[in-house]
Amino acid sequence: MKIMITAQGQDPDARVDERFGRAEWFILHDTETDSWQAIANKAGQAEHGAGVSAAQAVIDAGANVLLTGHVGPNAFTSLQAAGVQIASQINETVREAVQNYLAGQYPLVDGPDSLPSH
Repeated sequence: MKIMITAQGQDPDARVDERFGRAEWFILHDTETDSWQAIANKAGQAEHGAGVSAAQAVIDAGANVLLTGHVGPNAFTSLQAAGVQIASQINETVREAVQNYLAGQYPLVDGPDSLPSH
């Protein structure tokens, strides 16, 4: 299984980024090989459509699951259409998020959510 996680840095000890489309990094974890790969989120700098572009990057990487803070409606629709499962509202390190997901601690979401107003 390949799990994609939004991240604030390039390694598994970085915090999960609450933003999906605008996250600086994605970290792809392959559970079969126990490998980690940091991927720069090029969509994060887009003026428009960052969520959909980021969703395409997740799909292109072959991810089965996305762990993130929040995912908007357009990105959610794209990910769902490709069969990518999503768990959101995650606030810990990337490594902890993967461990907790694999332990069944995160329910999969069935719809988009949005970032809280600050």
